[in-house]
Amino acid sequence: MKRSLLSAALVLPSLLHAQNLLVANQGDHTLLVIDPVSQKTLAKVGVDINGHEVIAAPDGKLAYVPIYGNSGVGKPGTDGSTVQVIDIASGRAVHIIDLGKAVRPHCAKFGPDGLLYVSAELARAIDVIDPQTLKVVGEIPTGQLDAHMFVISPDGSRAYTANVFAGSVSVLDLHRRSLIATIPVAGELQRISISPDGHTVYTHDQQKPRIALVDTSKNVVSGWWDLPEVVYSSSPTPDGRALVASAPSGKLFVLDTSSGKVVHSYDIPAASGETIVSPDGSRAYVSCPQAGTVEILNLKTWQLEKSIQLTKGVDGLAFASSTATRGPS
Repeated sequence: MKRSLLSAALVLPSLLHAQNLLVANQGDHTLLVIDPVSQKTLAKVGVDINGHEVIAAPDGKLAYVPIYGNSGVGKPGTDGSTVQVIDIASGRAVHIIDLGKAVRPHCAKFGPDGLLYVSAELARAIDVIDPQTLKVVGEIPTGQLDAHMFVISPDGSRAYTANVFAGSVSVLDLHRRSLIATIPVAGELQRISISPDGHTVYTHDQQKPRIALVDTSKNVVSGWWDLPEVVYSSSPTPDGRALVASAPSGKLFVLDTSSGKVVHSYDIPAASGETIVSPDGSRAYVSCPQAGTVEILNLKTWQLEKSIQLTKGVDGLAFASSTATRGPS
């Protein structure tokens, strides 16, 4: 049974910080708003089953949680067809975007054009949503099933999808809303990231311990970086000099992007969630669903900091930039 649109929420009176951390927990079907400094949970909002990922609007007022369903990628289960919209300041769900059909929406990103892009796995597409009207205004074909995660180029002209069991990357023209190319990479992939200059896309071989480098000017795999363990997700630092990558085996690696070599390695809980770097480049955050923690790496000192203790199922991460004051709870 679906939860009420205006889900019960735990809200603590607080001034929203410049960088609040959003955490989608598919285990307890919630979205958490967390102050990353104090590690306090500012809001806990119920969402439908299951929200895996989250993104914040550019102005930091609303969060968007695609409702994927109760299974993993490529596995049998329910097929989600909605995106829930959360008002971050009040800590309440305020809208439901109906995608019109069961597509297992998963990854969500805002483009520089202000439109919301959401992966629609079962439709072999990325849906384009107008956040003003809450309507689907376009569909961009990926040509592949299991386009689970994607990234958008800094100029907003291209998207790149990691097609899990197809083992490929689809290159999409966001202006023409068309498929440009499909790049074979490996037998199975997970997740994807892009360099700040947009020249290189990184995706992660799940059968061998290595990261593929996709040259975005040629749409080909231009090289590989070997690793001690298979990694699941990665995120570059804002200056592009390092790539932070996490492993399901319980390792966190920092790679020097000029050489592709591992320069730092850490023991963390099993990490089959998300890796992101804060907008100011000071820290990396890694969700560890099995342990129910978000691990924190200080990118200035290269030391692990105290982890954020949550509950099992923590998955998608995003930052919301805002200075709005919460109203009464």
